[in-house]
Parts: sequence; structure tokens; C-alpha cells
Amino acid sequence: MPDSTQVNINAKGTDTNTFDAIVIGSGISGGWAAKELCEKGLKTLVLERGRNVEHIKDYPTANLSRWELPHRGEITNKTRKENPFISRAAGYDEATQHFFVKDGDHPYVQEKPFEWVRGYQVGGKSLTWGRACARWSSFDFTAPGRYGYGESFPIGYDDIKDWYSHVEKFIGVTGNRDGIPAMPDGEFLPPYELNVVEKHLQATIKEKFNRHYVPGRWAHISELKQPFIDQNRNQCQNRNLCMRGCPLGGYFSSVSCTLPWATKTGNLTIRPDSVVHSIIYDGQKQKAVGVRVIDTHTKQATEFFAKIIFVNASSLNTNLILLNSTSNRFPNGLGNDSGKLGKHICFHNYRGGMGGDIDGYEDKYYKVSKPVECIMANFRNVEKRDTDFYGGYVIYSGAYRETLSDKNIRSVVGADFKEAISEPGTWGVYMYMQGETIAKESNHVRLSKDEKDQWGIPLLITSVGYDDNDDKMVKDFLEQGQAMLEAAGVKNIHSSDNKQPPGLDIHEMGGVRMGKDPKTSLLNEFNQLHHCKNVFVTDGACMTSTGSQSPSILYMAFTARAVNHAVEEMRKGNL
Repeated sequence: MPDSTQVNINAKGTDTNTFDAIVIGSGISGGWAAKELCEKGLKTLVLERGRNVEHIKDYPTANLSRWELPHRGEITNKTRKENPFISRAAGYDEATQHFFVKDGDHPYVQEKPFEWVRGYQVGGKSLTWGRACARWSSFDFTAPGRYGYGESFPIGYDDIKDWYSHVEKFIGVTGNRDGIPAMPDGEFLPPYELNVVEKHLQATIKEKFNRHYVPGRWAHISELKQPFIDQNRNQCQNRNLCMRGCPLGGYFSSVSCTLPWATKTGNLTIRPDSVVHSIIYDGQKQKAVGVRVIDTHTKQATEFFAKIIFVNASSLNTNLILLNSTSNRFPNGLGNDSGKLGKHICFHNYRGGMGGDIDGYEDKYYKVSKPVECIMANFRNVEKRDTDFYGGYVIYSGAYRETLSDKNIRSVVGADFKEAISEPGTWGVYMYMQGETIAKESNHVRLSKDEKDQWGIPLLITSVGYDDNDDKMVKDFLEQGQAMLEAAGVKNIHSSDNKQPPGLDIHEMGGVRMGKDPKTSLLNEFNQLHHCKNVFVTDGACMTSTGSQSPSILYMAFTARAVNHAVEEMRKGNL
């Protein structure tokens, strides 16, 4: 467990490997860290363990029709057999598989079933994320503390709302200003119009349940404005092929937006194929001084140095790096005086889903196949606890006309086939839940003591599972969803608890959580390690609780806020 004074420098010297700031990871939060740091004049190194990906150039399937793909976009049995976990991930198919990690390439140990979805390339999972961008409300930040099932965040909505605006204006978020306390309004571009059946659902659910079924807040440019022109991005054309990489830049990704913007400053260096081994702590200086990196291909170790370090490796990898960053001062992981590092891992509950058919409206269709969904704001345990479980859930939903594939027409050929595909079928409706889970100390990750990966780094052990609270929430969604669909006249309703393991939600959080008390948390209100002030964590690992809304835009807001604080502290000589 050496301190930095015992490190061998595998480079020409520290000068050529020294920067003002280092960012570990180039995904959603890492890209934002790079943008903000570079804009503020800091020479910044971004370390990415995966390959390089350049906007447009490295989107090989972006403009292919399904019939131009070798297997019409379907995953082969061979691929599915070799990748039983990742092939179940949302959005994974023949056209997107190059942006996902193969199961065998990066092993880990599942103490409980956990299907870890990863994207190791410049841009990370920002190339394949779902793009939902609703804000958290003041209720989300305080609910665990108010109801006694966890810790509240050390900040509230008023501390982050202006940073939400800062992010929304830059990335482009479509939505409607609906005035919903549980889902605050933001700086929105024009929303996607609800189709005729979605409008019927909206009216029925409002009238009979007083709940809000509204256009989703999504990271798409629905109206071209000067900030996006300046970024060389264009308006979303509703191709709905987003996870292949968008050559138009119509949706937000690090590759199309924040990293190119940072590059324009002249302050950015991106180093792909760089697996971070650990953060180097100097016991004499009492701070982190750099990052130890192993080249993906040559396995050669190199050290890079900086005044501040942002850890944005994606939640579980951030935990892994900090756990592996041991020294005489921190034998159990960097900043881990509390012993809480790697604990209180949480995620979103996606187990419940349902759908059905609705009669009528067959003289109506929709203009485009929207790349967004409708959202129903959380209505459970908001201002008071009103159920037998803790936390709440949002509902994503939509309505659609059946297509040829939905009809499963296999025997039709010739003129009858052409007739069949030109005539849309009946309307269908779907709903699925995204629920809060409790951040429990027993849900944790840790390092294996005897198994290592190909770079000599201990494998991560995941020990994360559901509990009785999750089961109760799923049951409530299935009951409430059915009641709402029935009230709207939906028939042939089929619902299920898919019981999918954690991980497939791709919203793992925690392990390096924020908090006021250093005895129960790792980070302060500005995402600094309590006991190593020049290291910041602003990806999902920093989360104290999960809330019910999608978290990615909150990571971006946290990151911009933390960079602003870090630079102010640097200028004061405190870092």
C-alpha cells in the first residue's frame, strides 16, 4: 500500500504527464467535467479505458436500414450464447452491439444475480442511454430522511435548480411546462405532441385519478437554436435509431456535444485505452497527486498527475477504483475512514410492465415514430406517506398502431402482402415502472481477494438484490396501472413482474454517497471526498438515494456545480 513517494514513474518525467485536472471516464458526467474544466482554462486529461470513438466517423450502422444488416438487426444465437447478460440489455441488437461490453472481456463476480451493463469507449454509455431528463423535485432529495428509510442528500432542490438550467440549455431537452410539484419544470424545447390515444389517456387519468400523464422530458433537439448550431449539432429528425449514434447530433452524447466543445478550448487531452488502476495518494501532502493507468493493449503502467481529480468511471467502476486506491493513510480505499465505501448500492426497479389494446381511433395516426415516451410523475409517498412501502415510482407509457411485424403475418405474399403492410392495425398501449429502491448497507460491492482481471486489478464482487419493499412497490404499480388502463377503456390487458435481476436497469447508484456526516458518507455537499478534498465524484456513485426520476441529468448538474466549486477553491489556494 505505497504512498506516492514510493511510486515508479514509467514516463519521461512528471512534467510531460502533469495536468491541471484529470477526469476518469468520458461518459455523461465525465464529458461534462471535461467541458466545464476546459472552459475555465484548466489543462485537462480525460482517461477512458475503452477505444476512441469520434462523432459521425465511428457510427458504422447509423444510416443502415435493417435489411442492410447481416441478420436484419437480430442477435444471432451464437452472440446470445456468448453474451447471456449483455444481450438482455435494453437497446442491445446487431446495430448497437459495438457500443456494449462483451460478457467475457470484462468479468466480475456475482454473489447475487446482477447483470452489469457497460459501454467501454470514448463517450461511454452516453451513446446508448435512454435520454430521459426529468428533474428531481425537492421531495426526492429529502424523502429518505423524512420517512426514516435512509439519509437525505446534503443539498436540496434549490441548491441544484440553476445547474439543471445550465445543463438543459446546453444539451437541449424537450418537454412541456406542466406545473407538477413532483416533477419541476425546466428550460425546455418544444415538447413532442401526444398522439390521439395518449391524449385520451392523459384526459382520463387526470379526470379519474388526478394524476399527470404528460410529454416526456427528453434530451433531443426538437427546435434548432443558436447554442446547438454553435455545437455543430442539428435538429432531431425522429429516425428513432439513437443508440446507433446520431450523425446529426440530435440527441445529447459526450461524443457529439461536451467533448468536442471541450476540445475547441485547446485545453483537452483524451487518452483512450487507459485502464485506471488507482488514484495515487501522497501521505506527506495529504492529498491525491495523480492516477496510475495501465495501457489496455501493452499492459504498461504509467502515472499522470494533477491538482484535482474527477472520478466519473460509471458508478461501480468508480467504487472499484477507489477501493483499489490503497495507501498507508487509506488501507481500505481512498477516503474510506467511514468504512462505507462500496456500500449502500441502489438501483431502479423496472420489474413491472403491462400493455393492452384499445378500440376506435382507427381513422387517426401519428406524424412520426417518436424517440421519446410519455411520463407519469410519481404520485406515491410525495408530501406524505400513503402506502405500505417506502419510495415512489414514475411510469413511462405510450400508444402506437400495430405494424406488419406486430400482426405476425407470415403467410401473406405478393399483392396481399403489400396491402397488409400499407394498412396499420389496431391501437396498442403500454406502461412500465421506474421505481425507487432503498439504499441498504447490505447491498454492496467489494474487491475479490484472489481473482484479478487481465490488467492485474482485483475483480469486483457484486452483492446487490431486491427486498420486500421492492415487491410491494411492483404490486402497487401493477394494480394502479391496470386500474388506469381499464378506466381508459383498454382491453386484453396483460401485465407481469419480469423479476429481472438488478443491473439491467442500468441505473446502479451509490457506494460513494454524499452526506453531511463523514462517519456515514464519503462525499460532502460539493461531491468532494471528506478526507481527500481534491478528489471529486459526480457520477452515479455519489448518489445518497435513487429517487424515482432518471438520474443522468442530475449527474450532469452535480458535475457542473462541483467543477465550479473546485475551480473556486483552486483559485483560493485551498486545493
